[in-house]
Amino acid sequence: MIKDYLKNTWEGLYTVLVGMKITWKHLFVPSVTLQYPEERAKLPERARNRLFVNINDCIGCMQCATACPVNCIDIETVKGAPVDMPGETSKGKKKALWVTKFEIDIAKCCFCQLCVFPCPTECIQMTDVYEYSEWDRDNLIYNYANLTPQEVDIKQLNLEKFQAEKEAKKIEAAKAKAEAAAKKAEEDKAKSEEKPSDDEKKEEK
Repeated sequence: MIKDYLKNTWEGLYTVLVGMKITWKHLFVPSVTLQYPEERAKLPERARNRLFVNINDCIGCMQCATACPVNCIDIETVKGAPVDMPGETSKGKKKALWVTKFEIDIAKCCFCQLCVFPCPTECIQMTDVYEYSEWDRDNLIYNYANLTPQEVDIKQLNLEKFQAEKEAKKIEAAKAKAEAAAKKAEEDKAKSEEKPSDDEKKEEK
């Protein structure tokens, strides 16, 4: 019993000494205090903090939103009409969609960087900005879309107009095709009526 007691006591003291090893080292090292915010600690090279989106290079593919494990990215798009195409990215990739909404709720973000890797245009990146505390959580929702509500309405109207014109052309083409088929059927019928039958040929002979 005494042997076990002494053994447990020694193990307890030993673990305390091991735990205090780093503390003892720092007792003899001068302390360094950074005068924040004038001085800031140097961040690691691959530090992951607030996200940034270059909306001009975004093609609205939603791959970042799909990859996000906490659903903190919300994207809405409108297809560009031929008269109102979004243009190209900085790398020359043609865009077919207008990004009308691109919101990131940074309060939900877990800084995993999973949204960065699937982006085909590399428009979403992790930054070294870590000072963005807010009193109101709603202020942590960042909207990167650069279209005004009026511009969004115009894009949607242009698309609806284009789709209506396209549908009208399809109906008109189908109608013209039906009329052509009916006309051809009438012509074939008229020709068959003009052509003498075999009985009429025998009577003539």
